[in-house]
Amino acid sequence: MALRTRHKLLALLPTLALATLSAACGTVQDNPSGGGGGAPGNTQSAIPTVSKDDALAAMVPADIKSDGKILVGQDQSYPPNEFVENGQVTGMAVDLGKAVGQKLGTEFSFENAAFDGLIAGLASGRYEAAMSSFTVNADRIKEVDMVTYFTAGTSGAVLKGNPDKLTLDTLCGKNVAVQKGTVQVDDLEARTAKCKQAGQPDINVQQFQNQTDANLALTSKRVQAMLADSPVVDYAIKQTNGQLEQFGQVYDSAPYGLALPKAKGDFAKAVQGAIQSLIDDGTYKKILEKWGVQQGAITKSEVNPAPAG
Repeated sequence: MALRTRHKLLALLPTLALATLSAACGTVQDNPSGGGGGAPGNTQSAIPTVSKDDALAAMVPADIKSDGKILVGQDQSYPPNEFVENGQVTGMAVDLGKAVGQKLGTEFSFENAAFDGLIAGLASGRYEAAMSSFTVNADRIKEVDMVTYFTAGTSGAVLKGNPDKLTLDTLCGKNVAVQKGTVQVDDLEARTAKCKQAGQPDINVQQFQNQTDANLALTSKRVQAMLADSPVVDYAIKQTNGQLEQFGQVYDSAPYGLALPKAKGDFAKAVQGAIQSLIDDGTYKKILEKWGVQQGAITKSEVNPAPAG
């Protein structure tokens, strides 16, 4: 039910490169080019340290900032949004989270975990925030507060040349890989229901704990297609040296939300203010350009926006 984020372990062999990719679900503008912005522009470029905003920092609850850090849960297998490279967590969301922490005068400390357990971990107090390419939807807003920071949609990938000549409307009876807990699982359940209504075989949905494993299932020809967030699919295509291509257009674009526990005073407002400040001062743009995902940029951060549709 969320969008996922992963990493970009670049390897010499395309298959190995793909095995390090993870997925999230977000949205860029609906378009046939894949959205998300493309491959990183310059992943080695440094993002300038930003100054603390005392007014925003004062809005962070005392119990959250008492130890000087905010523990953030992530599924670090979703490049280019959040992933591990050379033993270090990196990605667009990581850079943005660090900058938000600087604005609030409190370090964002990231912890890797399974994507489908992050919201529950936040609700139980295991984490103080979760930033893992979560698509904002009504179900999530019931459980947590969500502060928007990006927009993305669902996209699909097949092997180069699309050997099975698939479209998004011809997946009945096909093997399709997705990451557990993502909005793409819900999407394929709805598509399978339509297959049943038409008297066609079910889609064989293969769910993987990590997006990187879903990517690998496609490159190793164990499935015929893969669905994920648009920036993740776009990144996977570019990092596998021509093994994959997009099929269909990006659809169901929606914002990503940084998830926060409810009933925490002005915490969500503080985070929203920090993100908006980074948008306004140009830091946000530099981060997205670094990772080549500037097409998913937003101009206004919001707390719990009404989900589309």
